[in-house]
Amino acid sequence: MRKIVRIRFRPAGKLYDFDCGAFVLNKDDNVIVETEQGLGLGVVAISPVPYEEKLSNKPLKQVFRLANEDDLEQRKKNLVIEKASYAFCLDCIIQLKLKMNLFSVESTFDTSKLTFFFTSEGRVDFRQLVKMLVKEFGVKIEMRQVGIRNQAKMCGGVGRCGRKICCSVFIKKFDPVSIRMAKDQNLSLNPTKISGMCGRLMCCLTFEHNTYQKLRKKFPRIGKSVDTNSGKGKVIRHNLICNRMTVRLDNGSEIEAGLDEITT
Repeated sequence: MRKIVRIRFRPAGKLYDFDCGAFVLNKDDNVIVETEQGLGLGVVAISPVPYEEKLSNKPLKQVFRLANEDDLEQRKKNLVIEKASYAFCLDCIIQLKLKMNLFSVESTFDTSKLTFFFTSEGRVDFRQLVKMLVKEFGVKIEMRQVGIRNQAKMCGGVGRCGRKICCSVFIKKFDPVSIRMAKDQNLSLNPTKISGMCGRLMCCLTFEHNTYQKLRKKFPRIGKSVDTNSGKGKVIRHNLICNRMTVRLDNGSEIEAGLDEITT
């Protein structure tokens, strides 16, 4: 039976399916695969599993061979080319006074194409820039404008939690994040505390949102009158994780009570 293997070309990058053919592959193996832009060097992210061609929407490209020392050496050379391309392009941007933030350059494995990634607040006329790059490197040039979150994903970094930012480690696509999620989790609405390195709301706000929504359904809403063992009062705060809430009694004092200690 034929087997499918999932390949990643960049850390935390998108996973692509390939037909591994007769190769015996394991996780983290370096392989050379066929891509739309020619041969590419990738890493096995998920070990091969059987698949049925009838269930596949389109034919899969093949794993060409296992990577050897020459291939790994070529990747090192590509990194040098990418670094030099970045420096030259940055100088050109300054010279042309373009309002764009260049942050990464990627080369195809055979160095026949360079892709320049940048962010910008609006559209940028980079035609003159492309001419300068083609004249300097003599290869196909692509300028790709991406969002600020994609920049953080590609560049990586350490979040306020002390760990590598989620988008650069495992997040494959960005789900919508709203300020309501922070409110539901009783977090401070200070932008500096709930924003990630990209300046947008932290992606991790979505991780526990569904749990908080389920827990909140058990609680009386804020401002609702309740009876407690200490008397009547109104709910002013929730502590969903601890299954408790704060109630302001009619006499002005505040108490903390569990769900089993009140009646509505």
